[in-house]
Amino acid sequence: MVVFKEVRWHGRGGQGVWTASELLAKAAIHEGKYIQSFPEFGPERMGAPMRAYTRISDKPINLHCAIYTPDVAVVLDPTLFKTVPVTEGLPEDGILVVNARESPTEVRKRLNFAGRKVWTVPATDIAVKMLGRTVTNTAMLGAVARASGIVGLESIEKAVKERFPLKIAEKNVAVVKEAYGEAKSG
Repeated sequence: MVVFKEVRWHGRGGQGVWTASELLAKAAIHEGKYIQSFPEFGPERMGAPMRAYTRISDKPINLHCAIYTPDVAVVLDPTLFKTVPVTEGLPEDGILVVNARESPTEVRKRLNFAGRKVWTVPATDIAVKMLGRTVTNTAMLGAVARASGIVGLESIEKAVKERFPLKIAEKNVAVVKEAYGEAKSG
């Protein structure tokens, strides 16, 4: 059976949405998979809503378009709930991963998303505590790995260490692991 997974990332310009997508893709490469990772944005400024996409497959990927029915939808900034349809196209068995202090049950209720898989992680709190910044992309990457099992934690660690200078990489690996451990489903 061919594994083909699609992840749609929602955030704002400057939050590292595309970086998170690229890191997930690089982690999949370490596992011998084929990937695509690309952003979707126009001339928006920092802080404007944006999306990024990651495709991961056991076979070469010939599809070249936005992701409309993701297996996983990731929300780095929950204020987007008010203006962006973050759950649009998410199938019944899809997974929603949200940066939130709220429980998965509370998020599900707030979005009227009954019966669906929801994971939450306090990514902002983790990032501030461990990085001294509100950039949540690596925390959300850890939560996505836990919620979906798309890639292993070791592969994410390798990707992070390749992307960032050593000192920054070490902090971000710690963030990934913390978020992986704190992610909750419900």
